[in-house]
Amino acid sequence: MTFSKILDQGKMSLHDKTPYQKKQIEVINKIERQINTNSIKFSMVTPTTDFDNDQRMCLTGVHFPHEKLLNIIENNLIAPLRKIQANHYYYSQDSLHLTIKNVRTVSSPPNFDKNDVTKVKIVFDKVIPKHHQFKAYFYRLLLFPSNLALIGTVDPELDKIIFDLNENLDKINFPDDKQYTNNKYFFCNTTLVRFISPISEEFKKKIINLSANVKLDPYTIDSVSLISGNAVLKKRQIFGTWFLSI
Repeated sequence: MTFSKILDQGKMSLHDKTPYQKKQIEVINKIERQINTNSIKFSMVTPTTDFDNDQRMCLTGVHFPHEKLLNIIENNLIAPLRKIQANHYYYSQDSLHLTIKNVRTVSSPPNFDKNDVTKVKIVFDKVIPKHHQFKAYFYRLLLFPSNLALIGTVDPELDKIIFDLNENLDKINFPDDKQYTNNKYFFCNTTLVRFISPISEEFKKKIINLSANVKLDPYTIDSVSLISGNAVLKKRQIFGTWFLSI
């Protein structure tokens, strides 16, 4: 049995999910098929041997998880994998984040400047506070060619936020430059580890086990921060944080 088929055993049961969540899961499964057939149609961060000092910088909107979720991710997901292969790059708790909206993907030199940041900050200041808090429902891990992510479906509010930001970024002639496999039914993900070398069979088996046992309470996303930084959010700057309405 292939790794992807084994991982299927840990996937979310669809019978108790909303129609919207089912659409998100279809998107997630489509991405996994692209990964497994080497036909990826979305932007990815290429590996480096020194992520901390990576000079490629991005401009993006993220949510920094609260302490309870950070501790669960560290203790239940990252620590067991680190015990098997410690050489990979594991995100520290202060770098873990949920991507809400990319603006500029990682690049060296950065493909944005201070004036761009000022304009984008005005957009976030206009858009984010008028939207509402929403929940993420983490249910599995997704293995990419060079990283591992915790994945969750979300309430429809995320799409509303993204569409609103896209519209206003277009108005200032500074659209998102990331390539996506889908243009709606966006979901939530947080990268846990970036691979420095090929992963072992034991490591893969542990991912399968962990993914099958992801049991997290719904998590409320209540804020969005506009930041710059490299892929692992070192050398980062936070330009503003906005809270979503209740």
